[in-house]
Amino acid sequence: MGRTRKQVGEPAPGDDGTRPRQIRRSLPITLLRAREAVMARFRPMLAEHGVTDQQWRAIRVLGEAGPLDATELSERCCILTQSMTRIIRALEDRDLVVRSRDSSDGRRLVIALTPAARALLKRITPKSREIYRELEVRYGAERIDLLLDMLDELARTRP
Repeated sequence: MGRTRKQVGEPAPGDDGTRPRQIRRSLPITLLRAREAVMARFRPMLAEHGVTDQQWRAIRVLGEAGPLDATELSERCCILTQSMTRIIRALEDRDLVVRSRDSSDGRRLVIALTPAARALLKRITPKSREIYRELEVRYGAERIDLLLDMLDELARTRP
């Protein structure tokens, strides 16, 4: 008879259910460790180009979505609004983004990439793709896709 898998929230044998889960089986901590393992591959490349993880995230989102207001950019980047304000300022100082009034709503400010940011995106993208290929070789493209699908599903089921 095969071993049955215990339920995710089920306490270990001898545990009365009042102790926290073991850290190595904690989903939040495992997700943080996985993020750090992935970012450790990307950070050296970003550092070569003088951008932080968060700045790169903003550039990537704006490159894909086009101009956005700061709130929408913050949400799509998963960065707090106060932090995004500093990131936008730093990117403006480097001539990588510009703020302008929305043509359809003059009260709304939108952030857009400059030609310098588009050039940076173009320079970094090949190395970024290479890192993704290395991950796919190591783990398999199907498993990476499955992991991304599962994480996306988890992210959409906020309470």
